[in-house]
Amino acid sequence: MKNIVVLISGNGSNLQAVIDACQQNKISGRICAVFSNTADAYGLLRAEQAEIPAHVVNPKNYVDRQAYDQALKHAIDQYQPDLVVLAGYMRILTPDFVQHYFGRLLNIHPSLLPKYPGLHTHRKAMENGDTEHGTSVHFVTEELDGGPVILQAKVPIFANDQESEVIKRVQTQEHDIYPLVINWFVEGRLSMVNGKAHLDGNILPPQGYAAE
Repeated sequence: MKNIVVLISGNGSNLQAVIDACQQNKISGRICAVFSNTADAYGLLRAEQAEIPAHVVNPKNYVDRQAYDQALKHAIDQYQPDLVVLAGYMRILTPDFVQHYFGRLLNIHPSLLPKYPGLHTHRKAMENGDTEHGTSVHFVTEELDGGPVILQAKVPIFANDQESEVIKRVQTQEHDIYPLVINWFVEGRLSMVNGKAHLDGNILPPQGYAAE
């Protein structure tokens, strides 16, 4: 069974979706550890409730990002992960960290990449008058939110929407597609080759897998 390590910073709703999927045998792997950069992340409690080892690596204890990521990498490697999953992890990773897990590092980002990398994606979509928003699962590369997209899910934005309504709509989709992509990886169907995402031996298009 494949070992999965999850990195979080906050509430951990995507972590919970992955925990649930593992418990329901929708993911052919197990979460062997959860790491957070914040001690008050609710996701740590979610991990403990699921009897998953939960750890805090506090950035304040390290002189810079490089030193922090070295310590985090060392701690993660104790669990011999086949896959490292970012689930609302709010730190920019150093190139050394990305390279160490290259090809086995996934992220979910709340926009239809390449639109709106970075923060406040929902607000940007609404301010720009977009009628469509969504979320993207992608491999992590050194470019922020710039790795090859694996799968996207779209949601509508209605004229009278509040930002909280759009966020909830996007999160509902995230909780469906992230476990699906993680299972593709642990079953050996998904890989990154020459900077492109491959599923079942086929190169995925720039917007990722399309089920049409």
